[in-house]
Amino acid sequence: MQYNKLGTTDLNVSRLCLGCMTFGEPDRGNHAWTLPEESSRPIIQRALEGGINFFDTANSYSDGSSEEIVGRALRDFARRDEIVVATKVYYPSGDLTQGLSRAQILRSIDDSLTRLGMEYVDLLQIHRWDYDTPIEETLEALNEVVKAGKARYIGASSMHASQFAQALDLQKQHGWARFVTMQDHYNLIYREEEREMLPLCYQEGVAVIPWSPLARGRLTRPWGETTARVVSDEVGKTLYSTTDENDAQIAERLANIAEELDVTRAQVALAWLLSKPGVAAPIIGTSREEQLDELLNAVDITLKPEQIAELETPYQPHPVVGFK
Repeated sequence: MQYNKLGTTDLNVSRLCLGCMTFGEPDRGNHAWTLPEESSRPIIQRALEGGINFFDTANSYSDGSSEEIVGRALRDFARRDEIVVATKVYYPSGDLTQGLSRAQILRSIDDSLTRLGMEYVDLLQIHRWDYDTPIEETLEALNEVVKAGKARYIGASSMHASQFAQALDLQKQHGWARFVTMQDHYNLIYREEEREMLPLCYQEGVAVIPWSPLARGRLTRPWGETTARVVSDEVGKTLYSTTDENDAQIAERLANIAEELDVTRAQVALAWLLSKPGVAAPIIGTSREEQLDELLNAVDITLKPEQIAELETPYQPHPVVGFK
């Protein structure tokens, strides 16, 4: 495993972050494909053995059971000072409604810490932009969380670049804790973030930790091939189309380069992301240990400039998706 600093922070993180949406009791929340605790723990343990020290979950994943499972596993398998734990606030969880009001943020972080069994998280992220709460209220509440020692740093997730610039400017004006990360939607077949968000992050020293780096599995197998999760994944259907000819061409070139290098499609797709300046740690999801082992090896692959160009050339602009 390779490691780097998470933006301007003092956190040293693995080049891959383990996304924990896969872990959660299937009868809680709306993800019937999640893994219960007995199936989740071996994967979390294997991630630690493989050098991953960065774990990303959310208060809303499987109605909080993801945090519970991840927290117990990390307490059993790792030392707290050797891991970086991130969670999120915005979506409903339990009896907590959706939003980023001061009351919701302060309640959510306390609930998350209880479920995780931890005194603090390393990174608390806002999961989306709240159009119903003044951004100043949200930012001041996040600052309170940092001042109270309940989160070491704060980050944001998918939003318009103009919104992120506004938030960063307000934080600077008021001397509030600053967003140090942007968790955005970024992969070989969705590169709209390159237009405004990524240049802003590079300029401001904000670390990028992309979600859906493998396009929810679409970049790991022959184009158009379906799985049980693809069929039941309503969110994924709003993000990607199987009829886009340019996406299909990118997938074909991805397969050709993988064959040329004698590696897998997933490894090449991750290697492409890892080649991008400012990308600290793509967030990977996995439901099997052998799948995780495959992804761990991606950090050792270096693509040639001509291979990167071959992957990128067919891309055409896409509608902005993943947030409103």
